Amino acid sequence: MSLLCVGEMLIDFTPLFGMRDSYTANPGGAPANVAVCAARSGVKAGFLGKMGNDDFGKMLAGVLNKEGVEMLVPELTDEATTTLAFVTLDISGDRSFTFARKPGADLLLSEDDVEKVDFSQWTFLHAGSVSQSGLPERDAVLLALQKAKDKGLIVSFDINYRDKIWSVEDCKKEVDRVLPYVDLLKFSEEELVFVGGEDGLADTMEKYGIKVTVMTRGKDGARIFYKGDTIDIDPLQVRPIDTTAAGDAFWGGFLASLLQNDVSKLSDLTPEILEKAGRYGSVAGGLCVQKPGGIPALPTKEQIERLL
Repeated sequence: MSLLCVGEMLIDFTPLFGMRDSYTANPGGAPANVAVCAARSGVKAGFLGKMGNDDFGKMLAGVLNKEGVEMLVPELTDEATTTLAFVTLDISGDRSFTFARKPGADLLLSEDDVEKVDFSQWTFLHAGSVSQSGLPERDAVLLALQKAKDKGLIVSFDINYRDKIWSVEDCKKEVDRVLPYVDLLKFSEEELVFVGGEDGLADTMEKYGIKVTVMTRGKDGARIFYKGDTIDIDPLQVRPIDTTAAGDAFWGGFLASLLQNDVSKLSDLTPEILEKAGRYGSVAGGLCVQKPGGIPALPTKEQIERLL
């Protein structure tokens, strides 16, 4: 039972509390966050993506090695530097990003890299829309989703829209290309436009054959849509200081819980298993927002289970 995440890993420059215009470098990137969160919950995890052959890329490779996440592209590239993201936090701890990525190393993931992967060794594959914003990574990730689907993996996708990277229209165009391969879809309440709004969500799921969708709702928790029914998940009541990677912590916990409950094919899903996964993910996200940074804030299985 294992999870392969494909896409970007980067450096989040997170504001230092109490120090104006000062930042610290933290490992991040949504698919990498999901992989590490799952690994910390005891799930075998892998990461398929590229980092630069620079100090930041070496730092990120060291993080994956320390966390026990398998690097499927172990070579660091000399063709571009590791992607950087500068985080801005408002008074409520909500974050926004500014990217240094023209191009960043993550965009250089190629179809040749994907062809080397033995997808039969994995149970789930997860990706997100940031990887669809440039070439050759866009085609590489699409190929990975196609191969995963052909091999019978459960495919997960996070819409994860970033307005500093591209427009809603451009992002939606690429998301629509991906959705036919997706089994489990995650999006935030602000991303309902990508799925036709809440009233049009059922039609979107039917059109693309998506089995489960999950909408994260910040301080209001999450809502799971499955077979025409909804399951509301309560949030962990906390005061956030940094929401960076909160959705990734939720989703990494959610997918880890499914794997821990022996979900290896879509017919294994039940409302009870999905609700359990939602509660596990909710606690993971609630713990994450109480610490600064992306990967450094992700909780362990023991920390999550203590609060369940």
